[in-house]
Amino acid sequence: MSDGDAAEEIMCATHRALCAHGYADLTMQDIADESTKSKAALHYHYDSKHDLLCAFLEFLYDRFVERTADIEAADPHAELLALVDVVLQKPESEPEGFETAVLEIRAQAPYEPGFRERLSRFEEYLVAEFTEVLEAGIEDGTFAADVEPADTARFLVTVLTGASTERVTVGRSVECTQRMLRSYIERHLLAEQREGIEA
Repeated sequence: MSDGDAAEEIMCATHRALCAHGYADLTMQDIADESTKSKAALHYHYDSKHDLLCAFLEFLYDRFVERTADIEAADPHAELLALVDVVLQKPESEPEGFETAVLEIRAQAPYEPGFRERLSRFEEYLVAEFTEVLEAGIEDGTFAADVEPADTARFLVTVLTGASTERVTVGRSVECTQRMLRSYIERHLLAEQREGIEA
């Protein structure tokens, strides 16, 4: 088995173990039990559970980038809406309990610089993606010229993060957030709508 195959197997085993045990109770043995590798073999690749989970967050980041990179849209407006939907939608293949486990990892970020650094990559990537779409839309006239791309992108990511957290913590549907963000985009960002309101 190549190093790449071994890493993939360990990441998938970590995924299953997190779903079954959550972050707080997770042990290296739990992860080994979900793979063909021994606990000693895991420690050969990763010094500690913390190091393994940092690698796992990088694995999740790569998968998330792949999901958002698959978006195909006819124009910046459609692309912006599609990006909102992708961020809010829970992948059908995601097992029960996984979002809760990831939220537990997020809760450790203030105390764990390794977690914080990797979780920040998700946010900065999303802000950059939204900013790029907004800039393209301003350039082609889809969005109003006075829209601030970076600030608007940061606002959208903050709202999306809050909605995802509430879905996990209190079971709140993301449909309201999805609907209100669509309304915000159409009423406040689209150049055509803004011109109609100002007229």
